[in-house]
Amino acid sequence: MSWKTAYRSFYYENAPEPEDIVLDAATTALLVIDIQNTYLEPKPDPADDARWQPFFARMRQTVIPNCAKLMAECRRRGAEVVFARIGCQKEDGRDRSLSQKKPGFNNLLLPKDRADSQIVPELAPVGDEIVVTKTTDSALTGTNLRLLLHNMGIRQVICVGIFTDQCVSSTVRSLADESFEVLVVEDCCAAATMELHHHELEIINMIYCHVVTLDEAVGFFGSAGSA
Repeated sequence: MSWKTAYRSFYYENAPEPEDIVLDAATTALLVIDIQNTYLEPKPDPADDARWQPFFARMRQTVIPNCAKLMAECRRRGAEVVFARIGCQKEDGRDRSLSQKKPGFNNLLLPKDRADSQIVPELAPVGDEIVVTKTTDSALTGTNLRLLLHNMGIRQVICVGIFTDQCVSSTVRSLADESFEVLVVEDCCAAATMELHHHELEIINMIYCHVVTLDEAVGFFGSAGSA
């Protein structure tokens, strides 16, 4: 199924197919969201760890390898590669937003200099690639990323990372509100479960972004910049 007809919610079941997407590397950024060491670590409780095994498998077998491919393609073509990660400035985390202090899964104390808060080695930034550190779900709300993108002349943002239904979705919505053209690469993202992943993609598709595959995203660059 093409990106033009996939992941359609009730609101867009009968909407016309969108126009073809053309990405200009000079005005495009790839934003890698929260693929950090902490999310790939085994859970202390064996039962909880068993619950998370499908997510770990998707990350290792699909998301991380696909993100690496997309990053390499963007670098080759001259598109910006930018990273967002969760990391509080204060050791006790009191600078975190309310959403990251509430009890439950999202209540994660992750000081910015600790090893588990770093981006996974397979996707490490290269050279002067920008990394913003946030204490919010949206990568725009809690950082100067909006200003940086505007200053660099970015108009189109390709989003990848975790979690589809949390920080990816929050970031996508913020980008759309700022009038960036947003793509979400579905096989470069993950939620805790595939059900949550697919459900969120249906919610954000066609209004806040276009949901596409890795192969489709690469194809949008066309032949420009190819070696």
